[in-house]
Amino acid sequence: MPERVLIVGGVAGGASCAARLRRLKESAEIVLLDRGPYVSFANCGLPYFVGDVIAEEGRLLVASSALFRNRFNIVVHTHHEVLAIDRAKQTIRLRDLQAGAERDERYDTLVLAPGAAPIRPSVPGVDLPGIFAVRTIPDSRRIRGWLDERKPERALVVGGGFIGLEMAENLARRGLAVTVLEKLPQVMPSLDAEMAVAVADHLRASGVTLVLGDGLKGFERSGHEIVARTESGARHSTGLVILAIGVRPETGLAVAAGLPLGPRGGIAVDRQMRTADRRIFAVGDAVEVTDVVTGQETVLPLAGPANRQGRVAADVIAGRDVCFRGVQATAVVGVFGLTVASTGASEKGLQRAGVGGFAKVYLHPGHHAGYYPGAKPIQLKLLFDVATGRVLGAQATGLEGVEKRIDVIATAIQMGGTVRDLAETELCYAPQFGAAKDPVNLAGMIATNHLSGDMPLADWTRLAGWQVIDVREADEFAAGHVPGALNLPLSVMRERWAELPRDRPLALCCGVGQRAYYAVRFLRQHGLEAVNLSGGYTTYRSLAAAGLVGSVAGER
Repeated sequence: MPERVLIVGGVAGGASCAARLRRLKESAEIVLLDRGPYVSFANCGLPYFVGDVIAEEGRLLVASSALFRNRFNIVVHTHHEVLAIDRAKQTIRLRDLQAGAERDERYDTLVLAPGAAPIRPSVPGVDLPGIFAVRTIPDSRRIRGWLDERKPERALVVGGGFIGLEMAENLARRGLAVTVLEKLPQVMPSLDAEMAVAVADHLRASGVTLVLGDGLKGFERSGHEIVARTESGARHSTGLVILAIGVRPETGLAVAAGLPLGPRGGIAVDRQMRTADRRIFAVGDAVEVTDVVTGQETVLPLAGPANRQGRVAADVIAGRDVCFRGVQATAVVGVFGLTVASTGASEKGLQRAGVGGFAKVYLHPGHHAGYYPGAKPIQLKLLFDVATGRVLGAQATGLEGVEKRIDVIATAIQMGGTVRDLAETELCYAPQFGAAKDPVNLAGMIATNHLSGDMPLADWTRLAGWQVIDVREADEFAAGHVPGALNLPLSVMRERWAELPRDRPLALCCGVGQRAYYAVRFLRQHGLEAVNLSGGYTTYRSLAAAGLVGSVAGER
């Protein structure tokens, strides 16, 4: 008899596993099971279907049951829920949700791809009509129906992460006044706080009301409106609520079968995506995998890793000796024209993991050559290991060219690259696309200058004992500066540097860091202890808005 492979769950992990396995093993009998109506759809496109950017629901369907059957000879059963796994008998208990009948199915190999479910908080009124999560095509269809029939004027999005902000944008596109409620003091919790400031500012400038640092307490009905009550006692009246608090791995089936979970709550798998039972694999949002930067286990619900995990599982089932390398959380989101992207570890992630000995640089270059019209600034933060120079992570925001730079840095992380590699990376250059020194090169050069001692960097959060020297021109200084800073413009530095105080070290600041670098090089060659405040006053404002700047000498 041919090997019988049952795959529970489609979308990214399960569907990619099925298609890859057929390409490798024509002799296998492959059956794909999904409790929903669609076996492979683009759930990342759901917010844009709600916002009418994607006008036709059919555009969300990546592969139909008929395509799997006709092109790959894969049997697909939608509307089928797996109730239990009998590992001893190598069978699953299956219920046909349309007919109501139950039956057992035999397997030689079982692949679990159950995904993750939206977190629905246990608060009063959470099941009131008009409160939705966004995970499936039927979810988005119901939201569209509510918008078309009820025509609400206001929407409340609970959660300021990826899905929450995408839904905020698309509901605003439909003409609703949108409020985002986030329990943490920042939007985009995956970012470091100072990098999220630009996102919050852009949301507010785009008309979105942000309520940060306040959690949801419950809902109640008031006429035709829903009233959300928060932990601070505030009340927000709205016609539509989107719950975008996050997702939780669907592990119930695995737990009931005695398969162990990992410390983060996902199904424990080895590097070949096998569970504790060698005949059972697991892939996608429900599994726990290794973060390649910190070495810790993590649950990462992203489509790219899920697809690669499905491919690895298929290879192993087909007899190939391959492994999943792990994840580094490369992600991007668009928010009202602003691009927000990251890869690798954040600073707070490194701190949580107990990783020390790292440094960071900030820079604000244009996305292409400044002399060519239309250059837009990119706000970039790079994290690296001081001992080796190895790149640990990066975050960036901007209107143009952001994801291109993060993709380059993501590749460097995967290859074990250092900041020196970034400095030397040869990238495309024409004035409308980049610069001779690309932002990636500049980030690597700044970090390399720090490691070599050419430009030591001060930490904005630990400035006690330092005297801040602002080297911008007097009018720039008057328009805003670091409290306690002294102003000595670079343009007169050579004539007046002897006026600088000698009783404490000097931390130099300018607009974005470049002029301060020139001044640091000059002063250090004259025997003064001078360092650069990375990213300059532009970075200071973001850090100050996030409450991360330490007190400085001379501040009153």
